[in-house]
Amino acid sequence: MNRLCKWSLTTLMTGAAAVMISGASLAAELNIIIEEVPDYDIVKKLTEKFEAANPDIKVTFDAMPFDAMRDKILTSSLAPSATYDVIIIDNPWMEEFSRAGYLTPLDDFIKAEDGYKYDDFIKAVADVGVVDGKTYGVPYYNYALGLIVRQDIFDEKGIEVPTTLEDYVSVVKELTTDDFYGAAMQPQKGYKIMEEWKNWLYAEGGELFDENGEVIINNDAAVKALDMYIDTYNTAAPKNSLNWGFDEALRAVSSGKAATMLSYNWMLPTLNAKDGMSGDLAGKFKLYEVPGGKAALGAWFWGIPANAEDKDAAWKFVSWITSPEVAKERVIAGGAPVRTSVINDKDVWEKGFGEDYYTTLQGILEDAAPLATGPHAEELIEIVGTELSAAVSGQKTVKQALDAAASGVKRTQ
Repeated sequence: MNRLCKWSLTTLMTGAAAVMISGASLAAELNIIIEEVPDYDIVKKLTEKFEAANPDIKVTFDAMPFDAMRDKILTSSLAPSATYDVIIIDNPWMEEFSRAGYLTPLDDFIKAEDGYKYDDFIKAVADVGVVDGKTYGVPYYNYALGLIVRQDIFDEKGIEVPTTLEDYVSVVKELTTDDFYGAAMQPQKGYKIMEEWKNWLYAEGGELFDENGEVIINNDAAVKALDMYIDTYNTAAPKNSLNWGFDEALRAVSSGKAATMLSYNWMLPTLNAKDGMSGDLAGKFKLYEVPGGKAALGAWFWGIPANAEDKDAAWKFVSWITSPEVAKERVIAGGAPVRTSVINDKDVWEKGFGEDYYTTLQGILEDAAPLATGPHAEELIEIVGTELSAAVSGQKTVKQALDAAASGVKRTQ
């Protein structure tokens, strides 16, 4: 081989290698941790369109139950190189994760995204993703609580659906017989009882903290709310349901054993689905705002870890799946809405679950407040939820339990 040919071959090989390296740097593989819920199935299906439009980006989901997610996200966040390029964040984790430096501020990405319409996200939900003036989470879906009732029973008996907590307690007692219950409750220790009882606390005008940040979870409003909760559990809820979460409550209502439940709004479509779990009862359920009007707000958010390798590719997916157009597709397919334009879209009403469901949901979301906030929200939920359970089971009096909850929460501050 003469010198010229050798130079040319070397140059060509170097160039080819450069192209290969360049190609590798342009391609991206996004590993996304996500909760195994019905909304995930919809996201996964829609993502096929994203990959078709972006052949240089491959998306892999690591779907798992809620209980397994937090530890995996924390492990990835503490590693030099992230396991996950995109994560979803439960609202109690938002301040903890952002203040620990685990999340990427998304404001610059949002501002640079043409036609994204960030103001279209429902404010009560979007505000949870903002910490110290920076946006760390883009709304994914909501799980605000509403009152789900067997409308046919209320109609047959001529009972008005209650709008106050006092009326709700009275009605569910009236509906309870030997083998039928007015309320399928979820007094399971920890997160579930906290999630349900917080609506009762709001209905009595209570809160966890006052305007000065002082813990008030053991004040008169909280005592009354817990007294009423326990009375209702003892007189109108299924026997031996002390450890029930939302799954068990859902099965009780869908199988015709209970008339109401305070639960996630998106369970209404599940209950009314033709050929679904409710059988012949499908279509007989209706959603209302919780008694008192103010609901505990749950929501999940898309976030990009601070140690993610390719944040541009991660944002490309996050902005696509949350865009107005794709959000509409997701909701029509059964996803829980977080954009105002989608909730009020007549096409969504027609192809989804009807105008009544979406307008009721908008009312719920506009008057909802997060289940817990602050850098220790997860710990707070565990402390309060444990003490509430102790009161319901009779291990402590209401005052003893709430005093212990207040002391425990103060220690986390």
